[in-house]
Amino acid sequence: MRRCAARFRRVSCQRRAANSPRLVFPKEQVIGQWHSRQRSNTLFKGAIYIHPSLAERFWRPMEQVKPVHGDMLDEGEPHVRLISVNVAFPREVTWKGKPVTTAIFKEPVQGRTSLRTLNLDGDRQADLSVHGGADKAVYVYPAEHYDYWRSELSGQELPWGSFGENFTTTGLLEGAVHIGDRFSIGSAEVVVTQPRLPCYKLGIKFGQADMVKRFANSRRTGFYLAVRKEGIVAGGDAIQLLSRDPHPITVADITRLYLRDDEDVEKMRRALQSEALPEGWRIYFRQQLEETEL
Repeated sequence: MRRCAARFRRVSCQRRAANSPRLVFPKEQVIGQWHSRQRSNTLFKGAIYIHPSLAERFWRPMEQVKPVHGDMLDEGEPHVRLISVNVAFPREVTWKGKPVTTAIFKEPVQGRTSLRTLNLDGDRQADLSVHGGADKAVYVYPAEHYDYWRSELSGQELPWGSFGENFTTTGLLEGAVHIGDRFSIGSAEVVVTQPRLPCYKLGIKFGQADMVKRFANSRRTGFYLAVRKEGIVAGGDAIQLLSRDPHPITVADITRLYLRDDEDVEKMRRALQSEALPEGWRIYFRQQLEETEL
């Protein structure tokens, strides 16, 4: 079984444009030394396969990760809300002596904001070959995770938007939200597409190169939304579940499958049945299923 090479993987901000069918292995990474060969036949957009000898530098096994509670979505409960809408335009910063353009420095906005197919008014992505696009129009991060990070990042101020999220929410944890879940927020309608896998700009945001590793190890990923109906949103809006995917697979399930905390073949098959899961993830899970059958 050809599983060793695919055992450990990481996601980088370096990948080709979202509309490109080719998959390119990034040559320059921001933490440690990574392989520089192209493996376009085995990678999905943004994915990096790490040699086992480097794995311990980046990942902790699941038993060392504090659990994230929340495996039930309480439909219609008042605590399922949009707490804050956060936006930013790209700015240039210096990181390791080099200029980098990033829009990760989100700030809360007051009042109502238009949510459009590709982003919020007042918000842009710095590198459209990496961020944004229809499947990543909005990044959501649960407010419940902020207490964890306040204990991990003592002394750091953590206003809403600190993790680069557009929507800070309550009542929507990764273990309860399914890929393909459709919600109404304000007058807009959105659907859950995928978990977030961090890139080096999170390290820039906190001034700590190991922040990418810590974020991934926490499994507190947040998730992305696609916009199905444009509308107006604001902090304080209720979030209402409209429909669930008939092949339930949670955001946390996808993360665990990808990081090999879980190698449940049946879950991989369910993931492939979810129409909302982007094609890059489908390619990856098809490859994993093929490997298990060798």
